[in-house]
Amino acid sequence: MKNNGIRNTDEDQRELRRGWTTGACATAAAKASYIGFLTGQTPNEVQITLPGGQTPIFLVKESHSSKEISMAAIEKDAGDDPDVTHGAIIRVTICSSDKLTYKAGDGVGKITKPGLPISVGEPAINPGPRKMIEQNLQEVADQYGVRLNLEIRISIDNGAILAEKTWNPRLGIEGGLSILGTTGIVIPYSCAAWIASIHQGIDVARANGINHVAACTGKTSEKAVTSQYNFEPISILDMGDFIGGTIKYLKLNPIPRVTIASGFGKASKLAAGHMDLHSKRSQVDPMFIASLAAKSGIKENLCNKIRLANSAGNILEIIVKNKLTLGDSIAKAAQKIINKIIKNNIDIEVLVYDRQGDRIGHAPFKEFKK
Repeated sequence: MKNNGIRNTDEDQRELRRGWTTGACATAAAKASYIGFLTGQTPNEVQITLPGGQTPIFLVKESHSSKEISMAAIEKDAGDDPDVTHGAIIRVTICSSDKLTYKAGDGVGKITKPGLPISVGEPAINPGPRKMIEQNLQEVADQYGVRLNLEIRISIDNGAILAEKTWNPRLGIEGGLSILGTTGIVIPYSCAAWIASIHQGIDVARANGINHVAACTGKTSEKAVTSQYNFEPISILDMGDFIGGTIKYLKLNPIPRVTIASGFGKASKLAAGHMDLHSKRSQVDPMFIASLAAKSGIKENLCNKIRLANSAGNILEIIVKNKLTLGDSIAKAAQKIINKIIKNNIDIEVLVYDRQGDRIGHAPFKEFKK
């Protein structure tokens, strides 16, 4: 596959190679398949136009064509991004129809719950890729003087297995992966895709009448809070480090009750006012935690040990060894930070866990008044 002049411009991404979304790969496969359908010969490579005007060239990995049906396959290249779909084979099969329609082949999911940009019962091919496919195929149709009356069936080899490693099951997308991507380009280690998934999770929960969700910073907190509340997957938001993006979206798209479930380190950062909990962008502050300890009435010698601690793990050891209730103070401070943002329009609970998933801090729900 040729990168065709697309370069990284972000300083932090300069040495990382960008890749292509499932939507871009499906577009390339669809264009190659359509050319094969019209001419009887599928090209070995195909050039498409992305929404931003870039024109990458894709190698066709596999194809066959006849007057009745044509198929072309593209191998997805996610660049240097650790994408679960990297290396997946995306196939598009085309045949005649009375209008342009999309079908989910093997490995592409179907929508089973409202709240997503595609209607229930439809294949999980997002609006962006649909538009990209149609624009590129329309150019081919115009070239050959034909109407774009086609059935487009998209498949992904082993897509159902790969989908189990994504958000799709909890979003109500069953049977496989989604065809995604508004730009067609994968930026390595981008936060945008993760935050978009959180927003989709909130949208789906709201559309399905869910009035209590848990936003979790990791697998340990997710497992603990799921056990406590017996949550269904639709009620769990895999928030990770992105508390800011989660809370700001909830402010505009509220759910009545939200539990923030976090490990000790990330909860401590949130309590100090950090909205991005990644270790590269925020640090646990022993001085801040010691000040909370002092306000909580903890003895000065223990407060001093906290001040001198060299890590969140070290502070946690002090708390556990001395059976301190500092976890509650951290949870309440975090709850206060969140309430300043959402203006008490949502009832917020904060749960803090240690590395084993045992609860060490709690700021309970409050009945809020509208």
